[in-house]
Amino acid sequence: MQNLLDALWHLHQHPDTDPAPLFEYPTPDPDAGQRLQLQLLERWLNEGEELAGWKIGMTSGASRDALGPGLRPFGFILKSRCFASGARLPRSALFTGGVENELFITLAQGLGQDASRESARAAVATLAPGFEINQKRLPADASAGLRIADNLSNWGVVGGEGIAPDTLDGELAELEVTLGCATEDGDQILDTVASAGHMDDHYASLATLARRLHDFGQALTPGQHVITGAYAKEPFRPGQFFGDFSLGLGRAELTLDDG
Repeated sequence: MQNLLDALWHLHQHPDTDPAPLFEYPTPDPDAGQRLQLQLLERWLNEGEELAGWKIGMTSGASRDALGPGLRPFGFILKSRCFASGARLPRSALFTGGVENELFITLAQGLGQDASRESARAAVATLAPGFEINQKRLPADASAGLRIADNLSNWGVVGGEGIAPDTLDGELAELEVTLGCATEDGDQILDTVASAGHMDDHYASLATLARRLHDFGQALTPGQHVITGAYAKEPFRPGQFFGDFSLGLGRAELTLDDG
């Protein structure tokens, strides 16, 4: 798998290059892809990067079970690509992909192999409105194992100001998220998506993430951030994007500059 790892690393450094070399090697299964992803993370850490947290994938909408029945792989989040609401990023640096509204979780306690929905909820320090910034480095028909190895398309995340779970104006199952873009004529609404029927239970997803990380020698630790699934989505383009989250969570903002 060393050659495949080298090809993945090159693609992450140069996302505008042809991914064809990845397909010259045996296709990894999902577990092998997860191990390759952790080796990719190790390379980032060896370059001086720091781990900010994790994502749990395939938890929402059409992506549920897209890589296999019940499969909920994880991805990593780099600290240098973990931004506060209001961040401005150059559109040209992101290659191709899109922004997605996601709940941004910060942990007060660690979670491991015995995590349950109840212990996961108790481990959360804050919930916040956020974005995932996804970079599409692979073709749509790439295998499940390769998509996992590629870090599930993650490039970075944005998190707004967090609040304690007990201060929500309702249950997360009732959450609705609106994606919009600011224009000269006012806010343009792009989409509104409700959790009900769309999203796996967030706390159950957090527990699933903790257990799967344990299977691969990793763990959720205090202070880490977690994202758990996409609501509305929009392809990359210059603009001032916002995500309005109900239940008192508020708004996250992200600007992609035309540069």
